[in-house]
Amino acid sequence: MSLRLFGSLLLVLLIAFDAHARALKPIDVFGYEWADQPQFAPDGRSMIFVRQSLDIQTDRKRAELWSYRIKDGALRPLVTEGNPSSAVFAPDGKSLAYLQNSKLMLRWLDSGLSHVVTQVPQSVQRFAFAPDGRSIAFAQFVSSAANTGAKLPEKPRNASWAEPAQVIDRLVHRADGAGNIEVGFSHIFVVPVEGGSARQVSRGDFNHASFAWRADSKALFVTSNRRDDAAYQPLDTDLYELDLRGNYRKLSSNVGPDAVADASANGRYLAYLSFNDQRQFHQSTQLKLLDLRSGEHRLLSGGLDRSIDEAVFAKDSRSVYVRYDDRGISKIAQFDLSGTFDVRVSGVDGADIGRPYGSGGWAVDDKGRIVFSRSKANGLADLHIFERGEVSSLTDLNRDMAEQIEFGRVEEINAASSADNLPVQGWIIYPPGFDAKKQYPMLLEIHGGPVSNYGPRPSLELQLYAAAGYIVLYANPRGSDSYGEKFANSIHHDYPNKDYDDLMSLVDALLAKGNVDTNRLYVTGGSGGGVLTAWIVGHTERFKAAVVAKPVINWMSFVLTSDNPGFFHQYWFPGFPWDHPEHYLKRSPLMYVGKVTTPTMVLVGDADLRTPVSEAEQYYHALKLRKIPTQLVLIPGASHSISARPSQMLAQVLNTLAWFEKYP
Repeated sequence: MSLRLFGSLLLVLLIAFDAHARALKPIDVFGYEWADQPQFAPDGRSMIFVRQSLDIQTDRKRAELWSYRIKDGALRPLVTEGNPSSAVFAPDGKSLAYLQNSKLMLRWLDSGLSHVVTQVPQSVQRFAFAPDGRSIAFAQFVSSAANTGAKLPEKPRNASWAEPAQVIDRLVHRADGAGNIEVGFSHIFVVPVEGGSARQVSRGDFNHASFAWRADSKALFVTSNRRDDAAYQPLDTDLYELDLRGNYRKLSSNVGPDAVADASANGRYLAYLSFNDQRQFHQSTQLKLLDLRSGEHRLLSGGLDRSIDEAVFAKDSRSVYVRYDDRGISKIAQFDLSGTFDVRVSGVDGADIGRPYGSGGWAVDDKGRIVFSRSKANGLADLHIFERGEVSSLTDLNRDMAEQIEFGRVEEINAASSADNLPVQGWIIYPPGFDAKKQYPMLLEIHGGPVSNYGPRPSLELQLYAAAGYIVLYANPRGSDSYGEKFANSIHHDYPNKDYDDLMSLVDALLAKGNVDTNRLYVTGGSGGGVLTAWIVGHTERFKAAVVAKPVINWMSFVLTSDNPGFFHQYWFPGFPWDHPEHYLKRSPLMYVGKVTTPTMVLVGDADLRTPVSEAEQYYHALKLRKIPTQLVLIPGASHSISARPSQMLAQVLNTLAWFEKYP
C-alpha cells in the first residue's frame, strides 16, 4: 500500500471516528477540497479546473487537473501528479498547456499524452499561446553575472575551506519565501508548440512582468520597468510592444504602474491596469484602454471607486470583464468601451482557504458565460456558472465533509467608529451549536496588509477558532480596500492610529448583543494585524490575552531590514527614518510596550523576510524585560506566508488557542 493511499485511508477513519463531533477539528482540514483556475474549452462543451486539497502525508497543498463536462456534469481527472496549475486550452481546442513542477507541459486531448515543451534550467513563471496556436510565450528568470568579490589564493588539493564570501551590491537582494535571490532578470521566451529550443526575445537588465500576444502573433505587449534606477522606483512600470526580433516600442509613460491585462482579438485595443503614482499609502488600480491605431489612452473604470484586480477582453472585443472587491465581496463586472459597466457575478472566493481574503478563479467564454469559484455552506470553493442572468452550482466537492461537520454561522456586523463616526464593517462567526442564552469568550482576529480586506468567505483558521468555542470577530477597519480609495488611503502617514478606534467600536457593538463574556476577550492578528494587536495591548487593558503574529514592532528597523527597502519609506512614511525619527517612533508599537499589562505571545516564521524575525524578537525581549507573561513561538522554515504548509497553519492556530487557554 502506498504512503499516500495509507494517509487517505487514515484520514477517512479519523474523520469517521469523530463523525458525531460536529465542530471542525484540526485533523479535518486534510479532508477538504476546493476548485480554482477554471477555463472553458473553446467549443464551450466542457471546462478544466485545478482541484486542490491538503496532503496529510507530504504536508503540502496538492493539485490535480480535472475536466467538467457541462451537459451531464461528468468529472474526469486529466493530470494527477506534479501539482499542475495555470492550464489553458490551445486556440484550436486540440491541446492544453499547463505548468507541472514549474515546467511547461503540453497535453493532446485526443491521445491523452503529454510532453515537456522545453527543457529550461529555471522555472517557468507564466505563459500564453499565440493567437495562431503555433507558439507559446513564457517568462523565465535568466541569471546574470554576480559580484564574486576578492579572489582568494588557490587552495591546496583536497583542502576543505569555508564557503566563499557573498558580495552584495544590489538594493533588493532577498525576497520573502525565496531567501537570497540570484542575480538576474525575468525575460520573455518564445517556443514552438511542438517543442524545441526556446528563443529569448526580451533584452536588457530589466524584469518583464505581465504580457499578452498581439492579435497577429508577430509581437507581444509586455510590462517592464526599464529605468536605470528601477530598484529605487519599484512601481514605475510601462507598456511596451516587443516584436519577435527583440525590438521594443514604448506605449506608455505614466508615472506609476502600467501593467498589461489583455489584448483584444480584433487587434484594436490593449486593456491595462494603472494608476498615477502620488506616493500614497494606497492608490486604487484603474482599468485603462489603449487604442493601438490612434495611440489614445482612455480611462474605463473612472465610474467605479474600487481597485481592479484582473481584466480580460470579451471574445468579440467589444467589452472588458474585470474582477474587483466591493465591501468584502469579490465581484465580476463587464465594462463596455465607453466605461459603462454592469455587475455580472457577486461572491467569487475560495482560493485562500486559511483566512477570508479576496481570491478565486474565473473565466469567460464567447457566449458571455462566466465560470467561477464560490464557497458553499460548510465547505470550500466549488465551480459555479453564470448563464442567462442566473448562477448555478456545478460541483459539490465537499458534500461528504458537509454532512459530518458544521461550520460556524457567519453574520455581518456594522458600527460607527468612536473616532469620527466612520462606518466600519465586520463579521461574526458563532461557535457551532451556538446557544443564544449562553455567553462565550470573544476572539478579535485582525487582517494583514494593512490594505487588504476580509469578507464572508471560507476560512479554516477562523472556523477552527469558532469550533474551539469562541465568538470570532473580524473586520475591515479604515485602511482596508474594497470601500473606495478615500477609505483605504485614510491611514496615509497615519498607521496605526484611528483603525484602533474602528476595531474597538466593533468590539463594543458585538458586546452589546449580550452573548460575549466581557471578562474573556482575546485578540490576535498577523502582519498588519500583528501591528494592530501590539498597538491594542499598548493602548488598552480590556483583553485577557493576545497573540502578536509576524508583526512590525519598530518601523525604523523594519524599513531597512524588510525585503523591499526601496518601497516602504516612500509610500508609507514621509521619508527616510533618519529624517523623520519622531514620525516613525510615534507609530511603532515598541514605544508603547511600557504600558502593556496583557499576557502577550509573539509568533513568527523563522524564515520571514517581509516582517523579519528581529521585529518579533524586539517585542518579545521588551516584554520579557518588563516581566509581562510572554512566549516567542518560531515556526521553523516558515516565511511570511506561515500557512503555506498545513502543519504550519495548524501550529499557528493551536499555539494561539493554547496561549488563550492559559488565561481563562
